Amino acid sequence: MPLPLQRSFDQMGAHLSEVPFCVLDIETTGGRASDMGITEIGAVRYVGGELQGSFQTLVDPGLPIPPSITILTGITHAMVIDAPPVAEMLPALLEFIGDAVVVGHNVRYDLSFINASLEHHGYSKLPNRSVDTAALARRLISGEIRNFKLVTLAAHFRSPVTPNHRALADAEATAHVLWCLLERAGTLGVTHLDDLLALPRARGAATYGKIRLTESLPRRPGVYLFIDRRDAIIYVGKAKNLRSRVRSYFYGDTRKSVGHMLRELVRIEHRVCATELEAEITELRLIRAHSPRHNRRSKPSRSTHWVRLTDEAFPRLSLARTVQEPALAHIGPFRGRKPAKAVIEALWDATRIRRCTHPAGSRPGPCSFAQIGAALCPCDGSLGEDRYRPVVDEILSGLDGRPEVLLDPLVARMTNMASSERFEEAGWVRDRHRALSRALERRTTWQMLQQAGSIRAVGTDGGAAIDRGRLVAAWPDGLAPPLLPPPTVPGSEEVARDVGDAEEAWLVWKWLNLPGTQIVSTEGPLDLASMVVRRLVRIAV
Repeated sequence: MPLPLQRSFDQMGAHLSEVPFCVLDIETTGGRASDMGITEIGAVRYVGGELQGSFQTLVDPGLPIPPSITILTGITHAMVIDAPPVAEMLPALLEFIGDAVVVGHNVRYDLSFINASLEHHGYSKLPNRSVDTAALARRLISGEIRNFKLVTLAAHFRSPVTPNHRALADAEATAHVLWCLLERAGTLGVTHLDDLLALPRARGAATYGKIRLTESLPRRPGVYLFIDRRDAIIYVGKAKNLRSRVRSYFYGDTRKSVGHMLRELVRIEHRVCATELEAEITELRLIRAHSPRHNRRSKPSRSTHWVRLTDEAFPRLSLARTVQEPALAHIGPFRGRKPAKAVIEALWDATRIRRCTHPAGSRPGPCSFAQIGAALCPCDGSLGEDRYRPVVDEILSGLDGRPEVLLDPLVARMTNMASSERFEEAGWVRDRHRALSRALERRTTWQMLQQAGSIRAVGTDGGAAIDRGRLVAAWPDGLAPPLLPPPTVPGSEEVARDVGDAEEAWLVWKWLNLPGTQIVSTEGPLDLASMVVRRLVRIAV
């Protein structure tokens, strides 16, 4: 029998004063959880610190109670012989717990017995979130007490109820310990459920005290900026929930780069965004503008390259640092020489485009590529333009709406190599296929967004106004769009002139294709249903 999913408490961002807590304790026969030897269950339920009810019952474990357990708990076999079995108690216990966050001292032990009993009797495991007061105490008051036993903590916090290894009394004492620990946690800015759940994982490094810098962050989409003592922006990130995301850096992130970044951190600034798309694009633009040293991705490219199909009697492929005419076509931009070179190699593998740079008729014999039949080269003067032109037309066709013309030969080549157990070479072709398919897809989507011109669309969290692939405005769900600038005439730019523009257009394209995004209006044609590039079929290499 499946249990209902626990409510999200607004995606775990609920204030602790609004969260129901069920403090639970059980007594057992001391065996394994799979034995389901529960002898007593005690629980108290609170909301906002106020007691809502209590639950207590002895349980017939169906097992003998060892004398050592009787000495510890005072529960004898005679006390439970007329008690109901656990199967009869489970429905009432589940109703009492409801959607509350389960709290316990070493709560995993208690939940292991409860969940074993639930599964044995046809239920699912408890879906509820849980909080362990022992783990909280280790994080918050380490060094103040000699150990973290419940009786020690209860005495330390002067609990009015003394734990005595009876379920209800121990649950009440645990509840008192919880409220005292929550008061301590509040001094660290732990005021919401997601903060509390993450607190036990927080690192004990000296930088943890800087978590106070996050107290003013809202629980909204946006971007955050880490700033050092020189007022330099050292990191920019995006988040669906600014507060939760930034605080997660202090909750068990052991990456060295994060440690270095937190040591340099002095101040945190943020910008709230209307939608997740706006947050993504704002992050991209800020990284381009400031080049933070801890951002590895999306930094301005040091060496932007394009692949150019030259405009000459016998066109060839070349690497270019700028988009210049005359040229038959460009592909790109690429972040560096290596990915651009991979696309050229993919086109060499897919077609017989010339590879040598010798002028036509300048050699007494064909170059090596022509000799082995890998390319058509005019270097010996025997190749006419009419015979060479179909190779150029093949590439242009692949660039202008028929990518399979260029990609299918690579798939066939890779398959043949894999069949011949030339796996390393097949892997090279696979990587070139991926580079080319990615470049073709981005080139085509760029051109489609240019042709569409001004676009208005509405997604699951709000709307966006887009102008030739660039976000110009965003608004949250349920609000009317702001006053927008007049639409521009749809463009015809073949490729982006900047890596940042290309990446922004790609983010926009992905958002437009998300389930739930609806196009409201466009200035020019925009066919989202068309498959731009067929994905590579998996082939073991």
